[in-house]
Amino acid sequence: MPKFSANLSMLFKEVDFLDRFERAARAGFKGVEFLFPYEWDKEELQERLAANSLEMALHNLPAGHWGAGERGLACLPDRVNEFRDGVGLAIEYATALKCPRLNCLAGIPTVDVKQQEKFATLVSNVSFAAEETRKAGIMLLLEALNVNDMPGFCLSSTKQVLDVLKAVDHPNAYIQYDIYHMQIMEGNLTKTIGQNIERIAHMQLADVPGRHEPGTGEINYEFLFRAIDEMGYKGWIGCEYNPLGTTEASLDWVKKYL
Repeated sequence: MPKFSANLSMLFKEVDFLDRFERAARAGFKGVEFLFPYEWDKEELQERLAANSLEMALHNLPAGHWGAGERGLACLPDRVNEFRDGVGLAIEYATALKCPRLNCLAGIPTVDVKQQEKFATLVSNVSFAAEETRKAGIMLLLEALNVNDMPGFCLSSTKQVLDVLKAVDHPNAYIQYDIYHMQIMEGNLTKTIGQNIERIAHMQLADVPGRHEPGTGEINYEFLFRAIDEMGYKGWIGCEYNPLGTTEASLDWVKKYL
């Protein structure tokens, strides 16, 4: 049976962030994830996880100035030192929170960065991060995002992620497969997941269109969950969606899995 983690950056926003851990546990979740932990003390986050018997499934490497539209640093040739410092910070938090996975957001390159330079920078940075996280016992993930929600993002297809991983050629570099983004960009979800199931270390979901909870759009999630289960996937599936109403009202679909 698939296991689902609550993405606290998007769910339970009816309350302050630190109170969302309790809400998630009360709803039946055993795991949580969120975009970034860096504005909170590690000790405070540890306490919230422990108090609610929650496992930390995933968070991202630092992604630059999020509020200004930056979405990662890994492909930016002039930010290599900042990226590598961020890897160290992410490992510190992940170690403290017992988080076994870190996701690397590739970023949005400026128009003056040539394709070859962008790719080379991304490969070099992912190689560095994969080795540093390996030393810490943490898996490094890389994901593609859709170009409608994230114009200009460096990676927008599973093939592009695989091309980077092939060039990196490191045993500690994996795929984060976002069902919502890839339904928009390429469809054929079951086949693509099946072909790459050994490389997928984490998944995330939302329905299309709207990025709301499963059952509000076009994706046949009942079928997809059965297929993923039959493939033998044992990782988390992160609930990274915007509830149509309150979070609690949006959880009917997941209750039988929790």
